[in-house]
Amino acid sequence: MILAVILNLGILFTFKYLDFAISLLNRFLGTNMQGKNIALPIGISFFTFQALSYVIDVYRGNVMVQRNPFYLALYISFFPQLIAGPIVRYSVIERQIIHRKCTMEQFGEGVRRFFLGFCKKILLSNNLSVISMAVFGMIDKIYYINPILLWIGSLSYSLQIFYDFSGYSDMAIGLGKMFGFQFEENFNFPYISRSVTEFWRRWHISLGQWFRDYVYFPLGGSRVVIYRHIFNMLIVWLLTGGWHGANLTFIAWGLGYFMLLVIEKYLVKPEQRKIPFVQVLWRIVTLLCVNFGWVIFNSNGIRNGIRYCLAMIGYYRTVPMIDSTVVYYCREYGIFLIAGLLFSTPVMKCLTKKINEYEIGGSICAVVSPICYGIAFLWSVSFLILGAHNPFIYLF
Repeated sequence: MILAVILNLGILFTFKYLDFAISLLNRFLGTNMQGKNIALPIGISFFTFQALSYVIDVYRGNVMVQRNPFYLALYISFFPQLIAGPIVRYSVIERQIIHRKCTMEQFGEGVRRFFLGFCKKILLSNNLSVISMAVFGMIDKIYYINPILLWIGSLSYSLQIFYDFSGYSDMAIGLGKMFGFQFEENFNFPYISRSVTEFWRRWHISLGQWFRDYVYFPLGGSRVVIYRHIFNMLIVWLLTGGWHGANLTFIAWGLGYFMLLVIEKYLVKPEQRKIPFVQVLWRIVTLLCVNFGWVIFNSNGIRNGIRYCLAMIGYYRTVPMIDSTVVYYCREYGIFLIAGLLFSTPVMKCLTKKINEYEIGGSICAVVSPICYGIAFLWSVSFLILGAHNPFIYLF
């Protein structure tokens, strides 16, 4: 088990973090080592973590050894979730690899889920990325940018990364259903969270569970003295930040969540607040913290990220005025911002559930829903045919 962990982490370090480590050594020790510029395999963080979970679970006795190398290769390299997750634990699909059923009903649900994720990615994430890339690209003119425009840019990126990643997860889950596999959910409306703790129970669920079970719990979790608990959280969030990329901005982003969680668990304790007004207040505070965190995450340097955050609160320009640039982006992309905000909440899900409670409403939904999915899918395909902007965030 130790050798397998060293081998997997060694491969991950060599491909993803070796040049980053060399750059840090050059910066802090004054050395002059040359980077290796090794091409990074797409999805290496995801399939490495899946391989590690299999080895560790076999060692712990939680799953049986898979003696067929082709079945094990199927688990690690199953194409729907290979590139951008979710991180599927072997215990989830251990029996499904051999014993699974493909039904027309499940296949149809898989198609619907794939369409949903595809539309999230193409219609919402891609269009919102036009705003975020344009605004974040103005960092050199940060002292003269309207704060309202900066808020629009940061909000667009917050929605973009959500629809990019959750859209891909939906497509992976949908493709899995088409082949008879049932994957666990990876997102659960994270932007309605009442605390940062709850946010991370709803955002990238598979990653949070992986670090919980293979790092946090083995270190002792929360069942230790306070200073050790804080140390355990520090390790987890250093690794979480580093997992997202070999850059100091990701490390800073992870450390930011570490500090927020320490404050929540030992000072504020928002989940114990039962007064409705206080709960609403903490939802707003959580959203603001998450939004500022995404600014650091998306910036090309910690200093630029801090400058962007300061400019958002009017540090450089105290009187925000609606100018032509704000009007332009609101006019051209306002519909995508509104749709992004709406669908990031369970409003439509609750509305559909209410309609289906009535017999006639359920009959109408059964007819209208597939038509809407089909139209949205064709609309999304038209964006690809026209060569629209199509960036991916979670690939490594």
